Amino acid sequence: MSTAVRAPGLGPIIGHTTDTTCRVWIRGHDSGDDRTIGIAVLQRDGVSLPATAQYFRLKREHDRTGTADFKDLTPDTTYGVLVASLTLHTEDPLEVNSDDDVWTSLPAAAGWVGQLEKLGREEAGGSFTTFPAAELHSLSFVFGSCRYPGVLWQKKKADIIFRSIHERIHQAVGPRPRFFMMVGDQIYADVLPKDWGLTVADTEEEFRERYLSAFGAPNTRTLLAHTPTYMILDDHEIEDNWVQGRIGSAAKRKLFHIAVQAYRSYQWSHSPRNFGELLYYDFDVGKFPFFVIDGRTQRIRDDDDYDLSDNHLLGRPAEGKPYKGQIDELCDWLRAQQSAHGNRPKFVVTASVFVPNAVRTVRGDRQKCEDDSWAAFPLTRRQLLDTIVQHGVQNVVFLSGDIHCSNVAELDFYRDGADSGIKAFSITSSAFFWPYPFADGNPLDYVHDSHLENDDFDIGGGWQMRYRARAFEQEDNFTQVDIDWLGGKITVTNYKRDGQPTGEPPHVPQVLRLAR
Repeated sequence: MSTAVRAPGLGPIIGHTTDTTCRVWIRGHDSGDDRTIGIAVLQRDGVSLPATAQYFRLKREHDRTGTADFKDLTPDTTYGVLVASLTLHTEDPLEVNSDDDVWTSLPAAAGWVGQLEKLGREEAGGSFTTFPAAELHSLSFVFGSCRYPGVLWQKKKADIIFRSIHERIHQAVGPRPRFFMMVGDQIYADVLPKDWGLTVADTEEEFRERYLSAFGAPNTRTLLAHTPTYMILDDHEIEDNWVQGRIGSAAKRKLFHIAVQAYRSYQWSHSPRNFGELLYYDFDVGKFPFFVIDGRTQRIRDDDDYDLSDNHLLGRPAEGKPYKGQIDELCDWLRAQQSAHGNRPKFVVTASVFVPNAVRTVRGDRQKCEDDSWAAFPLTRRQLLDTIVQHGVQNVVFLSGDIHCSNVAELDFYRDGADSGIKAFSITSSAFFWPYPFADGNPLDYVHDSHLENDDFDIGGGWQMRYRARAFEQEDNFTQVDIDWLGGKITVTNYKRDGQPTGEPPHVPQVLRLAR
């Protein structure tokens, strides 16, 4: 067996991070039929820490991607990381070996530190800062969605905003964002492939090309290599407006398997992965909790039927059965967070917009069914909102993307016409890059005041949800969220592609007042 050390073909991507751990992802170089494994080591102040060196698998079935999990780290501390892949030449490329069998056939991982250092930070390096261990009273993060790939000169434009995000996180004066979230449509598999958009991605090679192009763009690659990043899929990782029922077609079933395998390899694998093989997950930073839902692969809606009575955004609910659906897990999580942390904000990340609804959905059930957001799934919405009002879950904040029109909304809950004092919020950030504002995302297409525009939502038992939305922004942007728990507020600021705040000077940010 012989080996060759090479810089990663893609990465590193800094994934799930805590106060004492960090998950680091790479894709190795293509190596024919040879086995490929990863090697990684941490650094402090530019000095390698050989005791942290480790091997990790880069599996063929995951397109030679894999993650190194570092543990027992110091809270709130900056580390460098060097990563590479090793190509193992074997007589039988199909031979199955356990990890231990592979590792014992190699020298100690620390023996590769010198070669990793020769590759250098530019080719093989990244960095991250672990989260604080203590309960935080303030927290900042950046999020957004929808990276349309573009063609020709647009490819460079699609990458510009990620330089501004990197600078905002690592160089800007003011609250320092701790992490970055990409909340859907990180790739567009169904439009604009490598030529002129004449076909859509439906092979492993074409999905790979989409990910390599998106995550390998210079500014994006720099950002992901130096910032803890969390991702969740939306429809364009598979197909426009994807619903579960399409896998009844053999062609669509094949597309789904290829698309989700690519998603698991390039996005899900560096997430927390704390619900087994399911794609949704949760995490917290300084006792500020986040639940990231999979609102796409379990979405049940009949494309040809306008009956809302069997539409489910998060799979079917348990309804007394001895196991849980995703919506049940989310509702249980909300109750648990309220019990454990009181009224501290609780963030629900949903690629599809919770509110505001599109104006057309107010017209009737057919228009709701044709919508791709929460309006088409009243059963799921009702179960979630019923949990909020029945258990007094305060300060739920929905983080969304998708609609190419950023905005903020405040939700109030009334019982028999009286304001209950329960509050929730919705923050939408979209798009990173969308060159066709004339095609969609018009602020006039969305409800601004549900009570005035006949869009209040009946929860049941005399309860009703009302909302007011504002600060609509079509221009390409990303969003910084600054939580001030002691001050009882969340400040939301949108930034343009060049890193400047959106809107006309003096660029007043949006302030959401929390219930205390």
